[in-house]
Amino acid sequence: MITLLLMTHMMTSSGPLATVEGAVDSTIPKVAREADYYQAVNIPVPAGIVLEVGGLAVGPGPGEVYASTRRGDIWKIEDAYGQAPRFTLFSDGLQEPLGLLWKDQWLHCVQRGELSRLRDEDGDGRADVLETLCDDWTISGNYHEYAFGPRLDKDGNFWLTLNRPFGDEPFGKMDWRGWAMRIGDDGKMVPMAGGLRSPAGLEIAPWGDVFYTDNQGEWCGTNKLCHIEEGDYFGHTWGVESAKLPGSRMEYPGKTPDGLTYVEAKKKIPDLKLPAIWFPYNKMGKSAAGMLWDTTGGDFGPFQDQLFVADQHHASVMRVDLEQVDGVWQGAAMRFREGLSCGALRLAWGDDNVMLIGQTSRGWGSVGKKSEGLEYLRWTGEMPCEILTCRSTHDGYTISFTKPMVRSTLENTASYRLENYTYKLHSPYGSPEVDRAKVTIEAAVAAADGKSVTLKLMGPGAMRIGYVTEMILDGVRSTDGQALLHKEVYATLNVVP
Repeated sequence: MITLLLMTHMMTSSGPLATVEGAVDSTIPKVAREADYYQAVNIPVPAGIVLEVGGLAVGPGPGEVYASTRRGDIWKIEDAYGQAPRFTLFSDGLQEPLGLLWKDQWLHCVQRGELSRLRDEDGDGRADVLETLCDDWTISGNYHEYAFGPRLDKDGNFWLTLNRPFGDEPFGKMDWRGWAMRIGDDGKMVPMAGGLRSPAGLEIAPWGDVFYTDNQGEWCGTNKLCHIEEGDYFGHTWGVESAKLPGSRMEYPGKTPDGLTYVEAKKKIPDLKLPAIWFPYNKMGKSAAGMLWDTTGGDFGPFQDQLFVADQHHASVMRVDLEQVDGVWQGAAMRFREGLSCGALRLAWGDDNVMLIGQTSRGWGSVGKKSEGLEYLRWTGEMPCEILTCRSTHDGYTISFTKPMVRSTLENTASYRLENYTYKLHSPYGSPEVDRAKVTIEAAVAAADGKSVTLKLMGPGAMRIGYVTEMILDGVRSTDGQALLHKEVYATLNVVP
């Protein structure tokens, strides 16, 4: 009888989640799914075509997409968003092209051993001309000597990244592996930065800065997003000897200490570059890959100007909110969309501001059920209840939201769980989260509109340089009764404002 009366009161008040006072009952979260806001749509691939996507580019025509495959093909896809897309083999016989880019009516790609460009001159849908723009780096035949890119900077230079080889090297050791390269109009390669491991993602920000993603392993504590500037050293020791060669823009760093934290190591190697973002392993994927800035002006939802990052293992897309403090990049990483069909390797904006996702899993494990493919995400127009931004202050963080939140839940310090930790720069594979400590919130002050909260943290250990602050927002609720779709945020701190 008591239960019946309670249910009757809730349904006859100002809403199904209203209380006697007319406020939202913050103890009854509304359940939501990622697919309610971002629908995943599969692009059907004809039988007989193995679309292990390594590169992705939108073509000059409407509904036109180009996809390169790890098997050496480039497919031209017309009416890509229709019921029966048309596939034409634009080119074949390439050597694992892992990136595509349109420039000056040429389709550019990076193969293992060269930066190439292709063009269809007779209009039959197939490339007639293939030209080599640069092949200044060498390859040995090691299976893991991948090359990623190309991307075009604001000065018209191409950028690419070179993977370090794995396992035995029966054909000898090649120079410049684990480096970021710039290639100008003259076709000459300029080695800009070293110490990369498996830099599967490379992107130029809308304002011109260069960023890359790297994968956890030896000398790389966990997946990371890094800002590349001339002369940077990112900590992997495999290719540092190339810094002694003519043309290197990176000074030889000397012996890298094995087993210190990155912050401790930077005290000994000033040119060691700390990541802008650490992606905590497994919590935020296992294989960070391609990137895409939201330049849709709000047509893809509330995350304009933020960065999306694909994760190949988790078959997911993550989200990054970057900030620059005293010229140094840092920011916060959040989950965005999981449950994709296959490992997400490449991202691109398609027609009508859909997010194209090129996928592959062969040899690179993925939680996705398919082995390869192409799909896209479309915003439904519904507003998700999400953390929007997370920005550092001199003594904590200000977090904003996509919806107004109940102020009492924002100002209740029990709504949050915080701790921070960092990683070791060492030769073993990956790093555990080390020097972990709980972080206490001294005060939480909500904005009058409920769309942001400022957390003041307690003690000098709360704002540690080179550390990730993991924040779990269990208890906050929106004014329409929703819990956060993703309650975790991982903020990397390099400079205290």
